[in-house]
Amino acid sequence: MELDQITAGVLEAIDGQGFVQKGAYNLRQNGQAVCHGDSENIRIVRKEDKPGIDIFISGQTKGESVHIPVVVSASGITDVVYNDFYIEDGADVVIVAGCGIHNDGDLESRHDGIHAFHVGSHANVRYEERHYGEGNGTGGRVLNPVTKIYVEEDSVFTLDTTQIKGVDSTIRETHVEMGAGSKLYVLEKLMTHGNQQAVSNMDILLNGTESSAQIISRSVAKGSSTQIFHPKAIGNALCHAHVQCDSIIMDEAKISSIPEINANHLDAQIVHEAAIGRINSDQLVKLRTFGMTEEEAEAVIIEDFLK
Repeated sequence: MELDQITAGVLEAIDGQGFVQKGAYNLRQNGQAVCHGDSENIRIVRKEDKPGIDIFISGQTKGESVHIPVVVSASGITDVVYNDFYIEDGADVVIVAGCGIHNDGDLESRHDGIHAFHVGSHANVRYEERHYGEGNGTGGRVLNPVTKIYVEEDSVFTLDTTQIKGVDSTIRETHVEMGAGSKLYVLEKLMTHGNQQAVSNMDILLNGTESSAQIISRSVAKGSSTQIFHPKAIGNALCHAHVQCDSIIMDEAKISSIPEINANHLDAQIVHEAAIGRINSDQLVKLRTFGMTEEEAEAVIIEDFLK
């Protein structure tokens, strides 16, 4: 199908690999699935009991990707969707998701995406999720993602999630349960400005022997925005985990970083660290010697930090 200019622009912002109507894909817009396709190894089925889709990824999947973006381009919409991923043993796949809201009206537009990943053994899954807001209206742009991940033995799951800009309010809930020998890598990047609010809660349960997790959160808060981070790593077996939260605070913003670790087993090894600070003035001075303005220098530092 042919995409309008607004939809194409939003998709360019939220799909880092580029959305194309080939292979396995599903585009949801304003509460409706508007187009989708299957590949030889990935099948997408619309749910019958509630809004959303089931994505079946076979063990023969090697190096494939599936794209399931959401676009909200009408003011006053509340869209709730339930997507379940069933990933067979041995699969190797990249899942590209995310939501962009374009709101030119006066009413709040909101998307709540509830995603559950059921990952078999010896699989390798990368999940990329970008959130983005734009538009000239006064109506709010609200995104409340819920991500549930169940990883069986010796599998690897990478969660790369980014909130780019323009989201007025977000409450992010992430729950992970890990089997023996499984590995989890989380990189969360988030920027707020104006009066925006962001809350991110994570519960990582390391239930299997020799499971491991690395959780890195990086954020920038500008204006009078507020951020709260509460990542929790729970070791229920011989396991290893590292939780790191780094934030840059600017203007009148407020940031709370509350990393939590719980060891319920003698051989659970869990480390946490958190840092909040302003941009180093020496960095600004150095970049300004190259002819940059203060605003340009700040932008370069922030971009590098979030990468």
